Amino acid sequence: MDLLNIIEEIEKVDPEFQDKISPRRAAIKNITSFGSKVAVAAMPFALGSLFKKAYAQQSSSSIVGVLNYALQLEFLESNFYNAGLTSPAFAVMKGTLSQSELAGLTLIQTDENNHVKFLQNVITSLGGTPVSFTAANFDFTAQGTFADVYVNSNTWLAVASTFEDTGVRAYKGQAPNLLRNKTVLTAALDIHSVEARHASHLRQLRRNRQLVLGTTSANSIRPWITGANDSGVPAVAASYAGEDNVIQGGVNVATGLSAYNTIAGANATTSAQQAFDEPLDMPTVVGIVTPFFK
Repeated sequence: MDLLNIIEEIEKVDPEFQDKISPRRAAIKNITSFGSKVAVAAMPFALGSLFKKAYAQQSSSSIVGVLNYALQLEFLESNFYNAGLTSPAFAVMKGTLSQSELAGLTLIQTDENNHVKFLQNVITSLGGTPVSFTAANFDFTAQGTFADVYVNSNTWLAVASTFEDTGVRAYKGQAPNLLRNKTVLTAALDIHSVEARHASHLRQLRRNRQLVLGTTSANSIRPWITGANDSGVPAVAASYAGEDNVIQGGVNVATGLSAYNTIAGANATTSAQQAFDEPLDMPTVVGIVTPFFK
């Protein structure tokens, strides 16, 4: 990632950033004048120092912990897509994906790899040490739960969809822990929005397969989560626990939508459940993904 762009992006979301690091403003403005390889190599450390001094009142250690947690999830996703789309072990599965499916999945793969790099850079810039995983650290069968994931594209897509749905809920669950640092919070929410688009795309992709087979119904998967477990895969129920909630901010949304029930085919409770993604706390997410780690 271009470290000069990091500064530009920070200024977009934090106009006071330059003031916070003054009198080092000149150093940042002139950073492009660094001529030696040594100076360029030292940039991450210099940037980390500036971050620490600019946000000294904030707990960077707790923020780094949250970011490393997010990075672990991104490693899981990126390695899953990398394996599925490039590893010979998944050749049979990949061979049953259409060209249009492959095109969309390749874009998601690129996003996930970029998320890993971005989080690594942010953690380093904050003086932390990023966690690290390789392909050898993962078991995409989840200890045999998805035994045919290497050969069955329906299973592979269902697991991918669950990863993305879980990721959306995981990022939402950690947003309150990043409120002290609006720069990091904004970056995390940007990733959250991308994960949500991934989740929607995969759900629509799986729905399209149902349409081809003529198996769609009122309860078929949709581009958004519709209940406690609408994935069609009982083994991933934990990823959707709580998605039948209708209480938001202490208000029963279903009650507020009660008049909606007068419309033919409408259901206020279902609409209230579908309107919000519920957060997942860290212990729950760790429990969900642990079977995928060796």
